[in-house]
Amino acid sequence: MGRTMIQIRQNLPDSAPGSPVRFPPGSLIRHRRYGYRGVVVAFDLECRADEGWYRKNRTQPARDQPWYHVLVHGSMQTTYAAQTSLMPDPSGEPIAHPLLGQYFGALREGYYERNDRDWPVG
Repeated sequence: MGRTMIQIRQNLPDSAPGSPVRFPPGSLIRHRRYGYRGVVVAFDLECRADEGWYRKNRTQPARDQPWYHVLVHGSMQTTYAAQTSLMPDPSGEPIAHPLLGQYFGALREGYYERNDRDWPVG
């Protein structure tokens, strides 16, 4: 995973009812294939990774769906995963990741609350 792919942009689309976004920032998720747990930091309405990165992705899920920037529990890794590759993590268990405090504060009712710090904008 080498380089961090989390890119927070201003004017993100919201994840209100009717939006195609299933996991707003702060959501606890589990990867369907690889089983890792994590927390969503940001999302894109479609895959914004370059073609070279996408071609190296083993599963190559559709690009025209929401993709999520995720902090992976128990590691220093971040991932960029398609919505169809993720499912909710109902455990409610906290995520251990060195960047967690940069983005979130308390874990309440299965969601991390955004903290008061300015998030880096990419």
